[in-house]
Amino acid sequence: MIVQLIDYLKERLRLVILFCYIGIAAVVIWSLTIDTHHAHTWVEKAIPVFWGVFGFGACIVIIFFARWFGKSGIKIREDYYDK
Repeated sequence: MIVQLIDYLKERLRLVILFCYIGIAAVVIWSLTIDTHHAHTWVEKAIPVFWGVFGFGACIVIIFFARWFGKSGIKIREDYYDK
């Protein structure tokens, strides 16, 4: 069932990308409407979409760290124990 869903989404890739852009735009617009009067830090007041940008940057850092960590030796050959 999941394979059929993935194939269905692959066939409609432009529509999936469009929905992703619409979702990002909705989050940005919604974050602009948040009252920052009670913000904890000056960054929250100064940058309207700070937490969205922060979360996206954190995801990028985690992905690159995981790729580096995987290539540094945590991923080994499948026949490692056979030798």
